[in-house]
Amino acid sequence: MASVFSLPSSSFLCPLKTKRFRTKFQSLHSSPKPFLINSLQLKELDPNIPEPVQTFWKWLCDEGVVSAKTPVKPEIVPEGLGLVAKRDIAKGETVLEVPRRFWINPDAVADTEIGNVCTGLKPWISVALFLLREKWRDDSKWKYYMAVLPESTDSTIYWSEEELSEIQGTQLLSTTLSVKDYVQNEFQKVEEEVILPNKQLFPFSITLDDFFWAFGMLRSRAFSRLRNQNLILVPFADLTNHNARVTTEDHAHEVRGPAGLFSWDLLFSLRSPLKLKAGDQFFIQYDLNKSNADMALDYGFIEPSTSARDAFTLTLEISESDDFYEDKLDIAESNGLGETAYFDIKLGQSLPPFLIPYLRLVALSGTDAFLLESIFRNAVWGHLELPVSRANEELICNVVRDACKSALSAYHTTIEEDEKLMEEGNLSSRLQIAVGIRAGEKKVLQQIDDIFRERELELDELEYYQERRLKDLGLVGEQGDIIFWEPK
Repeated sequence: MASVFSLPSSSFLCPLKTKRFRTKFQSLHSSPKPFLINSLQLKELDPNIPEPVQTFWKWLCDEGVVSAKTPVKPEIVPEGLGLVAKRDIAKGETVLEVPRRFWINPDAVADTEIGNVCTGLKPWISVALFLLREKWRDDSKWKYYMAVLPESTDSTIYWSEEELSEIQGTQLLSTTLSVKDYVQNEFQKVEEEVILPNKQLFPFSITLDDFFWAFGMLRSRAFSRLRNQNLILVPFADLTNHNARVTTEDHAHEVRGPAGLFSWDLLFSLRSPLKLKAGDQFFIQYDLNKSNADMALDYGFIEPSTSARDAFTLTLEISESDDFYEDKLDIAESNGLGETAYFDIKLGQSLPPFLIPYLRLVALSGTDAFLLESIFRNAVWGHLELPVSRANEELICNVVRDACKSALSAYHTTIEEDEKLMEEGNLSSRLQIAVGIRAGEKKVLQQIDDIFRERELELDELEYYQERRLKDLGLVGEQGDIIFWEPK
């Protein structure tokens, strides 16, 4: 999770450095032709559904993606638009299948007029340019799909300055601003290197707002968990909404099957993770591992009732000015970490197992530094999993607690004030996200502070390296008293 943890009082907790982010594509039939579908399929749609959605559904029917056997249909739902079961659906039953010729991914872009100029671009940028070009073209094969894509979502990348002020002090704000800077920089490069030199391919104005729209569509609608697929938009399938009741991600599959009257191809298949009754909405799980901040950034909603989604990222760093920088870095890398390490801490869950050892490592100094000697190299991590010395343990407690207090002071509301707002209700969707995010982060920070406050109270009771070593040598009794051996 990209985030920022600011700690002016420590050299080893630091701001996070931003991190993120051939099969031929069969062309769709482009010749004009009437929609040839069963009239019963048209009547089954709610007349209150927006006209673009009805037209999109007709297109899917005409192309054979939807048939009378398709067990779901689009309807107005609390989330806006979703897919609802027309009949009972068994758990694990296939709900929809979309042939590969309808997938929008880098391979699809490569087989279009802009394919050559998109070679070498980041995959998401090539798909973004494709979306913008197809949205502009009146004769686009994808025009019915483009017409149902929203102009924006509640993702924080679309928030106004006033709305962003509601997440003041949060890691989500820092991440959002970093992502916006990243997208802006990518747009400036692609505008200069691809768009302007190829006006014959892009004979229309592409603004930064347009580019943000395409970026947001990809963040919120792309499937990325298929085998061999890093980025894929699937019309029809992307009408499926998320629900926390779904606790598995094993619902999207690539299968081979009929893709037309006389053809077989790869199909994008979605199976129901839940048993559904007729009239129930068909849900999937977008991502079990994302925090509420990730959900807000990518999809424009959060799960306020799921405490495990509330998280805060501690960012630790071995300073290059540390006298033992090379030794500490070598030890960290030997244990799968690096100069900078990120630890996502979730509400109600234990600290990540490598957090405390890494803290002890970066805090090693003075008389404790003997553990950095090469003779201990193979065993040092095992020693760091236990308290090293009182001074070392006290230092990490002080540093983390000071960091928590500093982070908490950056919010402009208290946990109690946020909870009162949520209880009163009547919040806009974006304000609900803001209040939920800042309350969740503060609860996690309070949890971290409580853990290290309790640890401070136990400092005199902990067993440190020297005591353990003396016990191993038989020089300390069971009560902790030093044994003196007198010569016979």
